[in-house]
Amino acid sequence: MDIKKNLPGHLATINAHKAEVMRLCFKVGLYRQGLLHDLSKYSPAEFISGVKYYDGSKSPNTVERNETGISRAWLHHKGKNRHHFEYWIDYGTNSGTAMQGLKMPINYVVEMFCDRVAASKIYHKDTYTDAMPFEYFMKNRGHYMIHPDTERLLGKLLLMLKLYGEEDTLCYIRDRVLKNRVKY
Repeated sequence: MDIKKNLPGHLATINAHKAEVMRLCFKVGLYRQGLLHDLSKYSPAEFISGVKYYDGSKSPNTVERNETGISRAWLHHKGKNRHHFEYWIDYGTNSGTAMQGLKMPINYVVEMFCDRVAASKIYHKDTYTDAMPFEYFMKNRGHYMIHPDTERLLGKLLLMLKLYGEEDTLCYIRDRVLKNRVKY
């Protein structure tokens, strides 16, 4: 681990990500969630690992998982942050029911949308397009343990971003999804 090299880059990355999620959350009216987003990344359980496995091109959690077989930082992160669908995995209510994705509250689905857009912007920098978050979602969705309604809403919002752009999608989220609390 090269702390002198990795620390500034990792800190800049999480600060930029947090700032972008905050900007997006504020545009849809999720002020509290924007302010509190990903604060666990500054905790020792996540920050030290983030510095150690930082490479600037992908999540340190991916690097840690590839090197050690497990990302303890990710396990901590998903257990503390409700905007990750993995937070909402539990056993079903019927006896003997397998683990399943639970339906997420709509405000956390919107924060998850903002998180994915921000992550794509931060990691792809100048090559980012509004299609990237949707493409990532489609490429990986086959192995997600996510409630079908949550997956459908997230997919719809990411597709809207791809087709109509950020401003129109954020207006739709603010005025239709959150303001009217549409059933999903």
